[in-house]
Amino acid sequence: MKKLAFLFGLLLVSIFVLSNFSTEAHNPTIEERFAVEGALDEGAAGAYGFDKNHTSIGFRVKHMGLVDVPGYFRDFTGTVNYDPKDVTKSTVEFKAMMTSVDTGVEGRDKHLRNPDFFEVEKFPEMTFKSTKVEKKGNGLILTGDLTMKGVTKSISFPFNVVGFLKNQRGTVMGATAETVVNRKDFSVNYDRKLPNGTSAVSDNITVVLNIEAIMEAPKPAATK
Repeated sequence: MKKLAFLFGLLLVSIFVLSNFSTEAHNPTIEERFAVEGALDEGAAGAYGFDKNHTSIGFRVKHMGLVDVPGYFRDFTGTVNYDPKDVTKSTVEFKAMMTSVDTGVEGRDKHLRNPDFFEVEKFPEMTFKSTKVEKKGNGLILTGDLTMKGVTKSISFPFNVVGFLKNQRGTVMGATAETVVNRKDFSVNYDRKLPNGTSAVSDNITVVLNIEAIMEAPKPAATK
């Protein structure tokens, strides 16, 4: 009987230890990590910081008149100050480091960093700061000052707030935008021509923004 009681006690201890180990070693699933409390009709007012892991500041440029070559700026920051009661009072700004240009080809990226293109040692940043937000249909028209290579110009382009979700981190905003700028307006004057007169690199650059921005939930007050 004593032997049986000992074995039973050992079994209980083993179950307790394994239970604690299982709890401590639990790795949350993706559903648990990104548990969505629900889609929101509109986000809360406040500052939404760009989530770098889910945001791209990209562009496309036509090469030799044939195909579009994509590229990105990998190092950037940005904020959307959102006003759901009057969206025209919202603002957007971002900054990208020009040395972080990435087209997937090391030699081409080095060329883009030199004076033929971005001249990153002299002009390390590209910035955008909105000056006006207007409603147009179901979307918005965003106007602001784009500064690149020491030149600042006002540009306007469609800006679409895709929607909002609330999860464990806070309130998440999705937004997209696309526009075309002429690189020569910003002193990016590389002008090599093919024998037939076609530009090796098109003047018009398509800028593509896919933004997830988050307003983090307030941290719980520290208990005394």
